[in-house]
Amino acid sequence: MRKTIHVLFNFLTLTWVTITCVLDAKQLPPLTSQDVMDKTKEIMGFHASQKELTPALAQRILLNYIENLDHSKTYFLQSDINLWIQASDTVLNQIVDDYHKGSFLVFEEIQNKFAEAILRRRELEKKINYANLPKQVKFKEFKDISWANSEQELLSRLEKMKAIQFETLSNLQEDMKSLSLQRMAKRQTKYEEDMMVSDSLEKQRLILSQVLKATASGLDSHTVYFTPTEASQFMIDVQQRLHGVGAQLRDDISGFTVTKLVEGGPALLGKQLKTKDRIIAVDGVPVIGMDIADAVELIRGEANTPVVLTVIRKTKKEEEENEEKLDITVMRGEVVLKESRYKSSHEPYGNGIIGYLKLYSFYQDEDGNGSSSAEDLEKEIQELKKIGHLQGIVLDLRSNSGGLLSQAVAVTSLFISKGVVVSIKDENGRVQHLRDLNGSKVWDGPLLVLINRMSASASEIVAQTLQDYGRAIVVGDDHTFGKGSFQTFTLGSTNPDQVNSLGEYKVTRGRYYTVSGKSPQLKGVESDIPILGIFSQTDIGERFGKYPLENDQIKPNFDDDLSDIPFVQRDKVRYLYKFGLQEKETTYLSYLEKLRKNATLRLENNQNYQNLLKEAKKKEDDDESTIRENFGQNDLQLEETYHIMKDLIVMMSETGTLLFPQKKKT
Repeated sequence: MRKTIHVLFNFLTLTWVTITCVLDAKQLPPLTSQDVMDKTKEIMGFHASQKELTPALAQRILLNYIENLDHSKTYFLQSDINLWIQASDTVLNQIVDDYHKGSFLVFEEIQNKFAEAILRRRELEKKINYANLPKQVKFKEFKDISWANSEQELLSRLEKMKAIQFETLSNLQEDMKSLSLQRMAKRQTKYEEDMMVSDSLEKQRLILSQVLKATASGLDSHTVYFTPTEASQFMIDVQQRLHGVGAQLRDDISGFTVTKLVEGGPALLGKQLKTKDRIIAVDGVPVIGMDIADAVELIRGEANTPVVLTVIRKTKKEEEENEEKLDITVMRGEVVLKESRYKSSHEPYGNGIIGYLKLYSFYQDEDGNGSSSAEDLEKEIQELKKIGHLQGIVLDLRSNSGGLLSQAVAVTSLFISKGVVVSIKDENGRVQHLRDLNGSKVWDGPLLVLINRMSASASEIVAQTLQDYGRAIVVGDDHTFGKGSFQTFTLGSTNPDQVNSLGEYKVTRGRYYTVSGKSPQLKGVESDIPILGIFSQTDIGERFGKYPLENDQIKPNFDDDLSDIPFVQRDKVRYLYKFGLQEKETTYLSYLEKLRKNATLRLENNQNYQNLLKEAKKKEDDDESTIRENFGQNDLQLEETYHIMKDLIVMMSETGTLLFPQKKKT
């Protein structure tokens, strides 16, 4: 196990770009007004900057509450909510006073107004002329829209939304089109029913949960309150593991069709459940018409416990299709979503290979005997060395949104000796350094880190630290996401089953800085050699989020003064640590200009790549899947990265600066 010095908190740096605002009334925590006040006080006590409830924060909370209810702006009219979205000082001060008293009547008023808006929308939808929907409606028409000023304007908006949906579905066969429409209607109906809950206790819990969500997200763009269900899912997302049967499902209205069996999962190992099986009951409970999240919850459970899946399976005998009903028992077990963790491959080059490592997130299993991102990558690097003469490594961190901060340190330590990897400054202004203590590198040769605008948080730490030390050349989009803040999660255990019944929260405690003293907050990590990709023209990043923290900088820490170590321990740590530190290398500097020129020339003459850039610049066509359809499945950004690595290997070989012995060709 590679060692790091780190603070006691298990820091999470996952960029949670989108948190669902749809709360299932049946899964709401039993919150009281006092609970809301206590949790708000606790969250603010830990927050990096927002320490008290102010009128300005009350305005944010109001806006968040309303936007969480009507994020598509297809329910409320402007006149419904003017009192709150442009609240007077008197109203805001009253909200602050009421909040401190545990009174949330204003939010109950908003909730009641939303119930009226739901009924109005249902009536308006009856007026939609499906035979004469608007033509050539673009997604960009819905970007940054405000609420409609009249019912006629709202009806027009609904018609445009339906037009987009129908145009999207027009390429499907008629039965699939009908099925998709039913799914959308089902989701909308369920959401509206949950928001119009009539039971007084459930309604109170709904409002209080929404208040906590609106308050937390009002502090900054990464502070979040989770209901228990969301907290469990969050831990699954971080760890990329869960207890279940290892099957991916699709809601087909008449049940849930198995679309994939996860490699190594209980269902695949048991060999009874098949893809295309349609699950209609779980342990005897019918799931037809049930929300997919509820069905999945029924299937998940403790490891080594059985679950009975009633499925409909299509069979074919003598050209005749039939259906049979089966009860299949599967023993639940741990499902590790390896395909969402990392990928390894290699490409032959010269008398050896170029290694490719794709890391999707920064994870660590809860029991210390499991795997982690750093341990998995180390194993893959050792395997690559066995396969052939390893001449260089491409570390692909594109669209990696982060994970555990300790793992960002551990992954970085694979490529440096010893030294500061990242520094954190908490809500009290205290600076602590997270260090690599191992003293050896798993890979000391040519290294490229591939990034895009969706690379965030922990991936930005790795990219910028390796860039700071001169250990890697960063290539890809012009810059990364720009998330330079760190969060802590209140769930002390990494076991998703041990969630507080009142919910959990993730709170922004401060900023992080790499060894150069720079923080990627708002600015991101800049690439050394730009290879613009599909997200390069898209408004993605921290600076486009709600209420982001400002950028900041501290002094560089290449020469580690150990100032964060208690004075009485400093001499002992210095004796054990202050030798063999990673120096700031300049190996790549003499090659950068020529590498950029070569890359620019290749890309300028690559017509496929130039066409991709033109499409990416179209504001109405910034969807990744659309661009991939237009230009095939070739990863043009990665292809050019390989070209750069080959150039680098040749240049370093010619100048004798390769950091490993070059084998002679035979």
